Amino acid sequence: MRWLDHREPIPASLRGAIIALGNFDGFHKGHQAVAGEAIEWARAEGRPAIIATFDPHPVRFFKPDVPPFRLTTLEQRQELYLAAGASAMLVFHFDGQLAGTSAEDFIADILVERFGAHGIVTGEDFTFGKGARGNVAMLRDLGGRLGLETRTVGAVKSEEEIISSSRIRAALREGNCEEATRLLTRPFAIRGIVEHGDKRGREIGYPTANLTIENYLRPRFGIYAVTGRILATGERLNGAANIGIRPQFEPPKELLEPYFFDFTGDLYGQEIEVAFHRFIRPEAKFDSLDELVAQMEKDCEDARRALSGAQAN
Repeated sequence: MRWLDHREPIPASLRGAIIALGNFDGFHKGHQAVAGEAIEWARAEGRPAIIATFDPHPVRFFKPDVPPFRLTTLEQRQELYLAAGASAMLVFHFDGQLAGTSAEDFIADILVERFGAHGIVTGEDFTFGKGARGNVAMLRDLGGRLGLETRTVGAVKSEEEIISSSRIRAALREGNCEEATRLLTRPFAIRGIVEHGDKRGREIGYPTANLTIENYLRPRFGIYAVTGRILATGERLNGAANIGIRPQFEPPKELLEPYFFDFTGDLYGQEIEVAFHRFIRPEAKFDSLDELVAQMEKDCEDARRALSGAQAN
């Protein structure tokens, strides 16, 4: 699958494409509906289908101090877009130049001239260009005069509420993995390189794979039933994980620490993805390591049951 940079001309083989245009960070059910319309349209006309995204998210550009809220990395998005049937992922690198581009120039200079797009599919409320002056009406009007066709997809609802990334983030901050999974159509997952830690888990019989959380959204801190995937091999693992600041140990350090059941290999330096299936309990500080170990044993039992039920479904 091609990974395209909006600052560069699109290869000739991908000109004339249908582009799904949006942020598509979480690639939830609503995003999938927009992308699906673009892919179906492209297939009907024998054209490439491109799914676009913005990185960093425009909110991060305009408000760099906001807490982390990312639901996926670009690498995760690329895999999701490929699985959806796209020919390529187009990354808009959101910087001062792009932020200052007028809506008219965005349509004429970027979408039409640089990309040679045949069609655009977006949500009905999509805005773009300097000051967010561009909207669907402008896309249809100016784009239509330049030979660019526009289609829109209405908001997708679940239980009478619109599915949105903010709704998914709220569910994760509450520890509601099941709701987030339902809206995303997959579990929320954090990907990273396994780092060497202080070996505290190994000392008490629960060796963990330590990952920094980086720019991902912070779900509710605590213990979760998780699954892991080793990217290099595709091996899948079941486990329990702590995400948080590890109140039992000093100094506090924000980490994701999965413990994988019945796994004895070496994960240091490997890239893994940890998917969150069920919240088990909040973080806690115990009076002794014996109490901590007893609780961890119970947590693992709870996680095994949770994962057994989830996989049975």
